[in-house]
Amino acid sequence: MIIFEDIEWSNFLSTGNNPTKIILNRSSSTLIVGQNGAGKSTLLDALSFGLFGKAHRNIKKDQLINSVNKKNALVEVNFKADKTQYKIVRGIRPNIFEVWQNGVMINQDSTSRDYQKLLEQTILKFNHKSFHQIIVLGSSSFIPFMQLPTHQRREIIEDLLDITIFSVMREGIKENLGKLREQLADNDYQYKLIKEKIKLKHDYISEVAVINDDIIKNKRTEQDTITAGIVVTQKENNDLKRKLDANKDRLESELQELNKQKTVIMKQGANINAEINQVVKEAKFYENNDNCPTCHQDLDSELKETHISKAQTKAKALSADMTEVTTREKSNSSSTVTISTELNKLYDNQNKINSNNTIINSQNRQIEAIEKQINDLLNKDPDVSKSKIELNKLEEYRSEIESLRYTMLENRLYNEAIYELLKDTGIKTKIIKQYLPVINKLINNYLQVMDFFVSFNLDETFSENIKSRHRDIFNYDSFSEGEKARIDLSLLFTWRQIAKMKNSISCNLLILDETFDSSLDFDGTDNLTKILDTLDKDTNTFIISHKADVLEGKFRNKIEFVKDKNFSRIA
Repeated sequence: MIIFEDIEWSNFLSTGNNPTKIILNRSSSTLIVGQNGAGKSTLLDALSFGLFGKAHRNIKKDQLINSVNKKNALVEVNFKADKTQYKIVRGIRPNIFEVWQNGVMINQDSTSRDYQKLLEQTILKFNHKSFHQIIVLGSSSFIPFMQLPTHQRREIIEDLLDITIFSVMREGIKENLGKLREQLADNDYQYKLIKEKIKLKHDYISEVAVINDDIIKNKRTEQDTITAGIVVTQKENNDLKRKLDANKDRLESELQELNKQKTVIMKQGANINAEINQVVKEAKFYENNDNCPTCHQDLDSELKETHISKAQTKAKALSADMTEVTTREKSNSSSTVTISTELNKLYDNQNKINSNNTIINSQNRQIEAIEKQINDLLNKDPDVSKSKIELNKLEEYRSEIESLRYTMLENRLYNEAIYELLKDTGIKTKIIKQYLPVINKLINNYLQVMDFFVSFNLDETFSENIKSRHRDIFNYDSFSEGEKARIDLSLLFTWRQIAKMKNSISCNLLILDETFDSSLDFDGTDNLTKILDTLDKDTNTFIISHKADVLEGKFRNKIEFVKDKNFSRIA
């Protein structure tokens, strides 16, 4: 139960710098009176602003500041809840919002809205609408329960029955469902992504195997082609080498012999030429000289003829020898050319063999390089093994994603089932149905005390069914303002009784703002007073009225507000 102890305000509405303080738990009943505009209803606006940050009446926040001082509007409310002391401080210009618990201010790290939510849901356990239905019944800016839309009626009943937790749970479940939808969408994306990765990895492994086989096959073919070329070249070398081995030594020996013969022939030719030159010289001597150059004797012509004849005979013999030598020289030269040509052919074969050997060596190196490439391709299996390991990991991850998906789908199914139960048509309606007979009984009891004899019943949709003694069916709008006031009061006291039974919005305060001044007739006023007298001793009732003369002496305490120099104060 909440026990409101006191409230104090300054620079609020028509109140100035001097604070106005009212003890809220001093008297069981307090009459607040004053002229119009004296500030009687400021209590309601101050209490509503302190608790909820907005006035009871339809007044904007900036209009709550005293129009003369225009700053430092401040409201402080002190109360106990479950034996814990609280103080709420709220101000305008500067803006202040503080909640104190046992003398320590509660952390303000959260936003102002979250701070207010903490106050309403955790500490007060009622909101502004419930405040107007359980604690306050006013003629100004007050919407009776029966004039509220259906969803607001439901909110108030849920607060009374302390089943708003189901709405909170439903919002939590709704949030969970939203998160699950996002997680499932992300899971679908991850599943498709991992599935594509697995396909790519499978394709890669298959392609690597096929490509490697094709490449190795081509490399082996290339090796075979080169090897076949080597065999042909080697065979050619063998044939050339056999010819070389069979003829080279013989031809070189013959050439050497021809060279020796050539030397002899050339020497013989040189000797013959020398003899011919000598014979020609002697013949010319005898032909050109008649006297001996040495002894200066005349040469006999017959002697000259003899010597010349001998020289000619010898010259012919030498000429014949020279012809033979020339013939031998030509034969030698011809044989030398022939043998040299054959030898050159053999030497060309040797060069061809050497060239072929170079080609064979190059081709062997090429074969070795291809073999290395083949071995590298064969040894690429570790890469495929690595890919297979990665593929296994991807498969495991896919299994995890699938498992997580099944879990999330199961959670979504459970949450959807719980969400259906927590709907207004679910478990809350069942609980409300359990309390409806009690609610309707209390409403009718209070209506009878108010001398209004009708059968009033609310259904689970909080629509009214009203019957008169003649069984005529009415609705709320069918009645006069005085009769409506009796229904409103009966509902107010019923809600307080239900709240007390449930210990949900149970508090000591009851404030009636000009209720006695409205549509109630004399009997209604008298009956309302009787009901107020039956309230338990823990209830502190404040009656705001400008009919001081009528209500004088009917309540234990009285507070009078007056206007002094344009500022409201307690007289």
